[in-house]
Amino acid sequence: MTDADTAVTLGSGDVPVLSTPRLIAWMEAATVHAAAPFTGTGQTTVGTAVRIEHLRAIRVGGRVDVIAEPPAAAAGRRLTFLVRALGGSGELVAAGEIDRVIVDRQRFLAVALGTDTGR
Repeated sequence: MTDADTAVTLGSGDVPVLSTPRLIAWMEAATVHAAAPFTGTGQTTVGTAVRIEHLRAIRVGGRVDVIAEPPAAAAGRRLTFLVRALGGSGELVAAGEIDRVIVDRQRFLAVALGTDTGR
């Protein structure tokens, strides 16, 4: 963890420890990787919900490992991942769930960018 990851730098607080927004970004990145086996050609996943408890401060120079456990199967298009962040000594830093939804990449981008013609 570096100064770039702190609450002070990211504006989420005024202390030089791991910020919750950076922690959530790392957790979401882990779910993107863990979601890959659930997607087919032309598909991707998008995040839809984050339920995280940030339990422990980590100082600059500290280590954080993030683990995303995928569900056994998708519930329709929805995937709910159990996520954890562990400090360098194995202590629990954060835990919770992140939901992602499987979407058609081109269709999603067309709607998101306003280029969908409705066909």
